[in-house]
Amino acid sequence: MISLRSVLAFNMKVQRQVLGLSQERLAERVDTSTHYIGMIESEKKFPSPEMLERIAAALEIDAPALFSTKSYPSPGAGTMAEFQEEIIDDIRQILAYRVGKLNWERKPAPREGA
Repeated sequence: MISLRSVLAFNMKVQRQVLGLSQERLAERVDTSTHYIGMIESEKKFPSPEMLERIAAALEIDAPALFSTKSYPSPGAGTMAEFQEEIIDDIRQILAYRVGKLNWERKPAPREGA
C-alpha cells in the first residue's frame, strides 16, 4: 500500500520541479523553513491542513492534487528510492555537463608564440 507521506512527498517534488522552484524558493512562498520542506519531501514530517493549503497555493495547484496518485509511479515501475536515484542521476549528469561547459569556456586562450 502507498503511504500518504510518500504520495505527498512525490507530488510536492514533481510540482516544485515543474515550476522550477528550489526547496528554498518554495519555503519562501509558503513562509516556512527550507528544513521543514525538506523534511516533508523526505517523508519525515507531515504538514497540518493549513500548511497543506499554503503548500498547494505556492505550488499553484489545489490541495487535493497533493494526494493524487495519477502521476505516482506504479508498484511495477520500481520503488520510490529507485525513482529518486534516477532523478539524482539525471541531475548529476546535467550538473557535470554544465560544470564541464563552464570550465571549457573559462580556459585561457593559448598564448601567441607558445
